[in-house]
Amino acid sequence: MASSPPTTGTELAVPSPAAESQLSSLIYDLSQNLQVSMDNMLKIISEIDQNSGGITEEIEKSKESALQRKIQLEEKRDSFQKTTYAIFDMLNGRDTS
Repeated sequence: MASSPPTTGTELAVPSPAAESQLSSLIYDLSQNLQVSMDNMLKIISEIDQNSGGITEEIEKSKESALQRKIQLEEKRDSFQKTTYAIFDMLNGRDTS
């Protein structure tokens, strides 16, 4: 009588049709969940891109506004300095004309 060769533990058992169906169903569900998650991530990435564009625009506007304010303050400083020097000259007895 021929005996079957001893198993080494490396042979794979053939799954039953029910187990195969469950695995297929599990893999399908997993791939569907992955697809939904990826779609949601793409929507979030798109929203982040839109928001970052708006933020960048606001930063540029703020830079321009700050630069204009700096120029105005420098002009006021210069005017104040000229006025101050004129007053000093008058107090020292010099004529500014």
